[in-house]
Amino acid sequence: MPAPPCASCRKARAALRRPRSGQALCGTCFCSAFEAEVLHTVVAGRLLPRGAVVAVGASGGKDSTVLAHVLRELAPRLGISLQLVAVDEGIGGYRDAALAAVRRQAARWELPLTVVAYADLFGGWTMDAVARSTAGSGRSRSCCTFCGVLRRRALEEGARLVGSTHIVTGHNADDMAETLLMNFLRGDVGRLARGGGLGSPGEGGALPRCRPLHLASQKEVVLYAHFRRLDYFSEECVYAPEAFRGHARDLLKLLEAARPSAVLDLVHSAERLALAPSARPPPAGACSRCGALSSRALCQACALLDGLDRGRPRLAIGKGRRGLDEMGPPGLHREQVQTPASEAVASEAVPSF
Repeated sequence: MPAPPCASCRKARAALRRPRSGQALCGTCFCSAFEAEVLHTVVAGRLLPRGAVVAVGASGGKDSTVLAHVLRELAPRLGISLQLVAVDEGIGGYRDAALAAVRRQAARWELPLTVVAYADLFGGWTMDAVARSTAGSGRSRSCCTFCGVLRRRALEEGARLVGSTHIVTGHNADDMAETLLMNFLRGDVGRLARGGGLGSPGEGGALPRCRPLHLASQKEVVLYAHFRRLDYFSEECVYAPEAFRGHARDLLKLLEAARPSAVLDLVHSAERLALAPSARPPPAGACSRCGALSSRALCQACALLDGLDRGRPRLAIGKGRRGLDEMGPPGLHREQVQTPASEAVASEAVPSF
């Protein structure tokens, strides 16, 4: 049976049906519709003012690649300029290949690229070193927690280095729904309180962040990359199989099979979530070490690094964090981390790219 005509242009044959609406579109019309929806998200949400210098968190994966491509297409209409900022977490056999994809993208699109490394920012710590410290075997369920916190800080450092005024990341609707599920399952009221919306305004001196793909499904991100023939790195991080996020992802797939609107329903629920006053996190102050916005004496990044330096890497995770703020300074100080930034959220809560 031949494919129906495209519901938009009525000329070409349809190449797909949009997963949520069922609308039959050709590849060209689908990509135009996808870009128009991202433009609407940015403009309606007032995410990127004209004249903004935007740091795009570039990991080489499909989400950040699609985000960079779409914003490059929309940049003249939005009146913004783009800088690619990539983070080298120090994961052998994985990150080098991903960074190679980022460098190809930067050269092809003629966009400036800056790479910042954990080892340079955090006193020699890389994710492989963290994994050895936390598990000895090279893998640990806590690796994603460390990586998310440190990557968020590293991206802030990189964005400031290139003079950016705003940061954008490639979180899609599926990412946000997974995050909400994890926070509910953990009973993490603090992260539920700040997990909705399209980004953060940049309290405490941090750069404003936003997620232009916040309402785009993962399936459509993949379809856009396919029809635009984008070059991206698709291997999963070697530490990801141990992460709790995988269980939330499996649950979300089951929910979506029973109710196709489940992903967006969860995303919109997070936007409208209201917590009782007694459940809201305390007002944030400043980290005593680096000046970042923090609800505790030490921000999450400094606390995790303290735990690593003390040889007690789990000290700053979960219940182990309780006594950390009262402990004396570690043997090694972290003066490298000086940029004010909002308190980092673990990647198991909100992924950075």
